[in-house]
Amino acid sequence: MKTKYFQKQNLKKLSADLLFDVLGGILIAIGTYNFAAMASFPMAGINGIALIFYHLFGLPIGRVALVLNIPIAVCCFKILGRRFFLRSVRTIIITSLIMDYVAPLFPVYTGDRILAAICTGVLSGLGYALIYMRDSSTGGADFIMLSVKSLNPHLSLGKITFVTDALIVLVGAIMVSRDIDSLIYGMIITFLVSVMVDKVMYGIDAGKMTLIVTDHASDVAAKIDAATGRGCTFLKAQGSYSSAPKDVVMCACNNKQMYGIRKAVTEIDPNAFIIIMESNEVLGEGFKTS
Repeated sequence: MKTKYFQKQNLKKLSADLLFDVLGGILIAIGTYNFAAMASFPMAGINGIALIFYHLFGLPIGRVALVLNIPIAVCCFKILGRRFFLRSVRTIIITSLIMDYVAPLFPVYTGDRILAAICTGVLSGLGYALIYMRDSSTGGADFIMLSVKSLNPHLSLGKITFVTDALIVLVGAIMVSRDIDSLIYGMIITFLVSVMVDKVMYGIDAGKMTLIVTDHASDVAAKIDAATGRGCTFLKAQGSYSSAPKDVVMCACNNKQMYGIRKAVTEIDPNAFIIIMESNEVLGEGFKTS
Protein backbone atom coordinates (compact mmCIF):
# COMPACT_ATOMS: atom_id res chain seq x y z
CA MET A 1 0.00 0.00 0.00
CA LYS A 2 2.77 2.43 0.93
CA THR A 3 4.61 1.64 -2.29
CA LYS A 4 1.51 2.38 -4.38
CA TYR A 5 0.92 5.60 -2.44
CA PHE A 6 4.45 6.83 -3.05
CA GLN A 7 4.25 5.83 -6.70
CA LYS A 8 1.01 7.79 -7.04
CA GLN A 9 2.55 10.82 -5.31
CA ASN A 10 5.65 10.65 -7.52
CA LEU A 11 3.49 10.40 -10.64
CA LYS A 12 1.41 13.36 -9.48
CA LYS A 13 4.54 15.44 -8.84
CA LEU A 14 6.07 14.48 -12.18
CA SER A 15 2.84 15.42 -13.99
CA ALA A 16 2.80 18.80 -12.24
CA ASP A 17 6.47 19.36 -13.07
CA LEU A 18 5.88 18.56 -16.73
CA LEU A 19 2.84 20.85 -16.84
CA PHE A 20 4.80 23.75 -15.36
CA ASP A 21 7.70 23.03 -17.74
CA VAL A 22 5.38 23.17 -20.74
CA LEU A 23 3.52 26.29 -19.57
CA GLY A 24 6.75 28.05 -18.62
CA GLY A 25 8.40 26.98 -21.86
CA ILE A 26 5.51 28.31 -23.95
CA LEU A 27 5.59 31.69 -22.19
CA ILE A 28 9.37 31.99 -22.54
CA ALA A 29 9.28 30.89 -26.18
CA ILE A 30 6.52 33.33 -27.14
CA GLY A 31 8.25 36.17 -25.33
CA THR A 32 11.56 35.37 -27.01
CA TYR A 33 10.56 34.32 -30.53
CA ASN A 34 7.28 36.14 -31.18
CA PHE A 35 8.20 39.44 -29.52
CA ALA A 36 11.94 39.88 -28.85
CA ALA A 37 13.38 38.20 -31.94
CA MET A 38 11.08 39.99 -34.37
CA ALA A 39 11.80 43.37 -32.76
CA SER A 40 15.57 42.70 -32.68
CA PHE A 41 15.69 43.15 -28.91
CA PRO A 42 18.77 41.94 -27.06
CA MET A 43 17.86 39.52 -24.31
CA ALA A 44 19.61 38.08 -21.30
CA GLY A 45 20.68 34.55 -20.50
CA ILE A 46 21.46 31.74 -22.90
CA ASN A 47 18.38 32.64 -24.94
CA GLY A 48 19.91 36.08 -25.38
CA ILE A 49 23.13 34.54 -26.70
CA ALA A 50 21.09 32.22 -28.93
CA LEU A 51 19.27 35.29 -30.28
CA ILE A 52 22.62 36.74 -31.36
CA PHE A 53 23.32 33.59 -33.39
CA TYR A 54 19.77 33.73 -34.77
CA HIS A 55 20.18 37.29 -36.05
CA LEU A 56 23.73 36.89 -37.32
CA PHE A 57 23.59 33.39 -38.83
CA GLY A 58 19.90 32.41 -38.91
CA LEU A 59 20.44 29.48 -36.52
CA PRO A 60 17.39 28.17 -34.57
CA ILE A 61 17.17 29.70 -31.11
CA GLY A 62 16.13 26.55 -29.24
CA ARG A 63 18.81 24.26 -30.65
CA VAL A 64 21.57 26.83 -30.17
CA ALA A 65 20.49 27.30 -26.56
CA LEU A 66 20.51 23.53 -26.07
CA VAL A 67 24.07 23.23 -27.40
CA LEU A 68 25.32 26.18 -25.34
CA ASN A 69 23.83 24.70 -22.18
CA ILE A 70 25.96 21.55 -22.30
CA PRO A 71 29.34 22.92 -21.07
CA ILE A 72 27.69 25.18 -18.48
CA ALA A 73 25.64 22.28 -17.12
CA VAL A 74 28.74 20.12 -16.79
CA CYS A 75 30.60 22.86 -14.91
CA CYS A 76 27.73 23.51 -12.47
CA PHE A 77 26.75 19.88 -11.91
CA LYS A 78 28.58 19.46 -8.59
CA ILE A 79 27.27 22.71 -7.13
CA LEU A 80 23.60 22.16 -7.99
CA GLY A 81 23.38 18.42 -7.39
CA ARG A 82 22.16 15.45 -9.42
CA ARG A 83 18.39 15.88 -8.90
CA PHE A 84 18.32 19.55 -9.81
CA PHE A 85 20.59 18.85 -12.77
CA LEU A 86 18.30 16.12 -14.14
CA ARG A 87 15.17 18.25 -13.64
CA SER A 88 16.85 21.12 -15.43
CA VAL A 89 17.94 18.93 -18.34
CA ARG A 90 14.31 17.92 -18.80
CA THR A 91 13.21 21.56 -18.69
CA ILE A 92 15.94 22.64 -21.12
CA ILE A 93 14.89 20.03 -23.68
CA ILE A 94 11.19 20.88 -23.37
CA THR A 95 11.82 24.64 -23.62
CA SER A 96 14.15 24.24 -26.60
CA LEU A 97 11.66 22.12 -28.51
CA ILE A 98 8.84 24.56 -27.78
CA MET A 99 11.04 27.47 -28.90
CA ASP A 100 11.76 25.93 -32.32
CA TYR A 101 8.55 24.03 -33.07
CA VAL A 102 5.67 25.59 -31.10
CA ALA A 103 6.44 29.33 -30.94
CA PRO A 104 6.55 29.67 -34.77
CA LEU A 105 2.94 28.47 -34.85
CA PHE A 106 1.81 31.63 -33.03
CA PRO A 107 1.48 35.00 -34.80
CA VAL A 108 4.45 37.34 -34.63
CA TYR A 109 3.93 40.78 -33.10
CA THR A 110 5.08 43.63 -35.34
CA GLY A 111 3.52 46.58 -33.56
CA ASP A 112 4.85 49.17 -31.15
CA ARG A 113 8.29 48.33 -29.80
CA ILE A 114 7.61 49.42 -26.22
CA LEU A 115 4.58 47.11 -26.10
CA ALA A 116 6.73 44.33 -27.52
CA ALA A 117 9.34 44.95 -24.81
CA ILE A 118 6.70 44.88 -22.05
CA CYS A 119 5.18 41.64 -23.39
CA THR A 120 8.64 40.08 -23.70
CA GLY A 121 9.54 40.91 -20.11
CA VAL A 122 6.22 39.93 -18.56
CA LEU A 123 5.76 36.67 -20.48
CA SER A 124 9.36 35.55 -20.10
CA GLY A 125 9.49 36.49 -16.41
CA LEU A 126 6.28 34.61 -15.71
CA GLY A 127 7.60 31.58 -17.57
CA TYR A 128 10.89 31.55 -15.67
CA ALA A 129 9.08 31.95 -12.36
CA LEU A 130 6.81 28.96 -13.06
CA ILE A 131 9.87 26.84 -13.76
CA TYR A 132 11.80 28.09 -10.72
CA MET A 133 8.81 27.33 -8.50
CA ARG A 134 9.14 23.64 -9.39
CA ASP A 135 12.81 23.69 -8.34
CA SER A 136 14.07 23.54 -11.92
CA SER A 137 15.66 25.91 -14.42
CA THR A 138 16.17 26.54 -18.12
CA GLY A 139 19.91 25.99 -17.73
CA GLY A 140 22.70 28.23 -18.94
CA ALA A 141 22.66 31.51 -17.07
CA ASP A 142 20.06 29.97 -14.75
CA PHE A 143 22.66 27.43 -13.61
CA ILE A 144 25.09 30.24 -12.90
CA MET A 145 22.45 32.36 -11.11
CA LEU A 146 21.17 29.50 -8.99
CA SER A 147 24.75 28.53 -8.14
CA VAL A 148 25.29 32.09 -6.89
CA LYS A 149 21.97 31.83 -5.01
CA SER A 150 23.06 28.59 -3.31
CA LEU A 151 26.30 30.25 -2.21
CA ASN A 152 24.55 33.52 -1.22
CA PRO A 153 21.03 32.59 -0.05
CA HIS A 154 20.29 36.11 1.18
CA LEU A 155 20.25 37.42 -2.40
CA SER A 156 16.97 37.29 -4.34
CA LEU A 157 16.85 35.57 -7.72
CA GLY A 158 15.49 38.73 -9.32
CA LYS A 159 18.50 40.82 -8.29
CA ILE A 160 20.97 38.13 -9.34
CA THR A 161 19.17 37.85 -12.68
CA PHE A 162 19.34 41.59 -13.29
CA VAL A 163 23.08 41.90 -12.62
CA THR A 164 24.23 38.84 -14.57
CA ASP A 165 21.91 39.42 -17.52
CA ALA A 166 22.71 43.10 -18.03
CA LEU A 167 26.12 42.16 -19.44
CA ILE A 168 24.60 39.79 -22.01
CA VAL A 169 22.08 42.45 -23.05
CA LEU A 170 24.91 44.92 -23.61
CA VAL A 171 26.80 42.45 -25.81
CA GLY A 172 23.61 41.63 -27.75
CA ALA A 173 22.89 45.30 -28.43
CA ILE A 174 26.44 45.92 -29.65
CA MET A 175 26.58 42.87 -31.94
CA VAL A 176 23.04 42.82 -33.38
CA SER A 177 21.05 46.05 -33.29
CA ARG A 178 23.90 48.49 -32.66
CA ASP A 179 21.60 51.27 -31.49
CA ILE A 180 20.95 52.77 -28.10
CA ASP A 181 17.17 52.24 -28.30
CA SER A 182 17.56 48.47 -28.47
CA LEU A 183 19.92 48.57 -25.50
CA ILE A 184 17.34 50.52 -23.50
CA TYR A 185 14.57 48.10 -24.51
CA GLY A 186 16.81 45.20 -23.54
CA MET A 187 17.40 46.68 -20.09
CA ILE A 188 13.64 47.27 -19.68
CA ILE A 189 13.03 43.61 -20.55
CA THR A 190 15.70 42.47 -18.08
CA PHE A 191 14.18 44.62 -15.34
CA LEU A 192 10.65 43.33 -16.05
CA VAL A 193 11.85 39.72 -16.00
CA SER A 194 13.52 40.23 -12.60
CA VAL A 195 10.40 41.94 -11.19
CA MET A 196 8.10 39.21 -12.49
CA VAL A 197 10.30 36.44 -11.07
CA ASP A 198 10.35 38.04 -7.62
CA LYS A 199 6.65 38.97 -7.62
CA VAL A 200 5.42 35.57 -8.76
CA MET A 201 7.75 33.60 -6.48
CA TYR A 202 7.52 35.84 -3.42
CA GLY A 203 4.96 38.56 -4.08
CA ILE A 204 1.91 36.29 -3.95
CA ASP A 205 2.64 35.60 -0.30
CA ALA A 206 4.20 38.98 0.42
CA GLY A 207 2.80 41.25 3.05
CA LYS A 208 3.71 43.54 5.90
CA MET A 209 5.08 43.00 9.35
CA THR A 210 4.67 45.59 12.05
CA LEU A 211 6.36 45.99 15.43
CA ILE A 212 4.41 48.14 17.88
CA VAL A 213 6.01 49.43 21.06
CA THR A 214 3.18 50.35 23.42
CA ASP A 215 2.14 50.44 27.07
CA HIS A 216 -1.21 48.87 26.13
CA ALA A 217 -0.14 45.68 24.39
CA SER A 218 -3.19 43.59 25.30
CA ASP A 219 -5.65 46.27 24.26
CA VAL A 220 -3.79 46.89 20.99
CA ALA A 221 -3.74 43.16 20.16
CA ALA A 222 -7.45 42.85 20.92
CA LYS A 223 -8.25 45.85 18.71
CA ILE A 224 -6.16 44.45 15.83
CA ASP A 225 -7.95 41.12 16.13
CA ALA A 226 -11.35 42.81 16.10
CA ALA A 227 -10.47 45.06 13.14
CA THR A 228 -8.64 42.61 10.88
CA GLY A 229 -8.85 39.13 12.40
CA ARG A 230 -5.07 38.95 12.68
CA GLY A 231 -3.42 37.55 15.78
CA CYS A 232 -0.38 39.08 17.41
CA THR A 233 2.71 37.99 19.30
CA PHE A 234 3.98 39.72 22.42
CA LEU A 235 7.71 40.38 22.69
CA LYS A 236 9.51 41.60 25.78
CA ALA A 237 11.90 44.49 25.31
CA GLN A 238 13.78 47.09 27.32
CA GLY A 239 14.21 50.79 26.62
CA SER A 240 17.85 51.72 26.09
CA TYR A 241 17.51 55.16 27.70
CA SER A 242 15.19 54.47 30.64
CA SER A 243 15.99 50.75 31.02
CA ALA A 244 12.25 50.34 31.62
CA PRO A 245 10.58 47.11 30.39
CA LYS A 246 8.56 47.50 27.23
CA ASP A 247 5.95 45.40 25.47
CA VAL A 248 6.29 44.95 21.73
CA VAL A 249 3.36 43.69 19.66
CA MET A 250 4.38 41.88 16.47
CA CYS A 251 1.79 41.32 13.76
CA ALA A 252 2.04 39.96 10.21
CA CYS A 253 -0.64 40.80 7.68
CA ASN A 254 -1.27 41.25 3.99
CA ASN A 255 -0.82 44.62 2.34
CA LYS A 256 -4.53 45.53 2.41
CA GLN A 257 -4.83 44.93 6.17
CA MET A 258 -1.93 47.20 7.11
CA TYR A 259 -4.03 50.38 7.05
CA GLY A 260 -6.61 48.84 9.37
CA ILE A 261 -3.93 47.70 11.81
CA ARG A 262 -2.26 51.11 11.90
CA LYS A 263 -5.62 52.80 12.49
CA ALA A 264 -6.50 50.32 15.26
CA VAL A 265 -3.19 50.93 17.05
CA THR A 266 -3.51 54.73 17.00
CA GLU A 267 -7.06 54.52 18.34
CA ILE A 268 -5.84 52.61 21.42
CA ASP A 269 -2.47 54.30 21.89
CA PRO A 270 -1.77 57.48 19.88
CA ASN A 271 1.77 57.53 21.33
CA ALA A 272 2.64 54.01 20.21
CA PHE A 273 5.89 53.57 18.30
CA ILE A 274 5.03 51.71 15.08
CA ILE A 275 7.53 50.09 12.71
CA ILE A 276 6.17 48.78 9.40
CA MET A 277 8.34 46.48 7.27
CA GLU A 278 8.00 44.66 3.99
CA SER A 279 7.76 40.88 4.25
CA ASN A 280 8.67 38.91 1.11
CA GLU A 281 6.91 35.77 2.29
CA VAL A 282 4.75 34.82 5.26
CA LEU A 283 4.19 31.18 6.22
CA GLY A 284 1.94 29.79 8.93
CA GLU A 285 -1.63 29.92 10.14
CA GLY A 286 -3.69 32.37 8.13
CA PHE A 287 -1.07 32.46 5.37
CA LYS A 288 0.55 29.93 3.08
CA THR A 289 1.27 26.77 5.07
CA SER A 290 4.26 25.47 3.12
